[in-house]
Amino acid sequence: MANNVQIMFEAVLAARAAEVEAALRRILDDRTRSGEIARPERLMAAMRHGALNGGKRLRPFLAIEAAALLAPNLDRQIVLCVAAALECVHCYSLIHDDLPPMDDDDLRRGQPTVHRAFDEATAILAGDALLTLAFDLLAGRSTDTLMPQNRLDLVAGLARAAGLGGMVGGQMLDIQAEERRPEEAGIIRLQAMKTGALIRFACEAGAILAAAPPADRERLAEFGSAIGLAFQLADDLLDVTASPERMGKATGKDAAAGKATLVALHGADWARSQLHGLVNQAHSLLEPYGARAALLKAAASFVAVRQN
Repeated sequence: MANNVQIMFEAVLAARAAEVEAALRRILDDRTRSGEIARPERLMAAMRHGALNGGKRLRPFLAIEAAALLAPNLDRQIVLCVAAALECVHCYSLIHDDLPPMDDDDLRRGQPTVHRAFDEATAILAGDALLTLAFDLLAGRSTDTLMPQNRLDLVAGLARAAGLGGMVGGQMLDIQAEERRPEEAGIIRLQAMKTGALIRFACEAGAILAAAPPADRERLAEFGSAIGLAFQLADDLLDVTASPERMGKATGKDAAAGKATLVALHGADWARSQLHGLVNQAHSLLEPYGARAALLKAAASFVAVRQN
């Protein structure tokens, strides 16, 4: 039976997802913004298909709640702008990840992937546009009341989390892992980059929004690292235990492709034990904040036990 904190967490997660969805709908409307020449209709449709298709919106949730933990009275529109930027980057990565040269997936969240609903060229451009839109959001008028250094930290931090030393670099290592089959340390590095870097930065972004001191920024970032690794470990477990219907996408593809994962290397029981340890680590990092961190602690637990 779910306890009160879990029930509250699920309600707040859904509420934050609805807020982010509404923000994304406003951002992805057809109205041309200052400095733009036009918004091509087909490209906008593909971007909306990839970004407005549901999902837990976990990364925005983490940024919103990390900010609320450290500075409860922040301007909501600024927080949602940063949260939407994070989700734009995440959705871009999914669009490109689903392409035939990458994972070659036909379904995402129970509906056709962008390249199936449109075509490969449009999917590539939709991903490109979502990525660049994220930086437009961080550097645009919506955040101009933030301290200049904090705006710079948000832009630079997202670029590093999403780029060469983070998500994109991790995707390259993931492709190579089909042939090279790295050992445990290599797999952990790959997953920390491909999945963990953006989750880590989502938590740190909340601390940046709150203008928190370096110790809090690092603590929230380390919390993000722990749950980022837990998220990927849970994902690898679900790939071998869950049905495509539950996941809303194909399962069993990692094993079929010969990809090296910690589940493949050590087995499901070991993975579940590691998940437990990562959640405990995440919880311990939040101890200094007491009961105020209950939602973020619940998020760490949720990551480990989620069913899709």
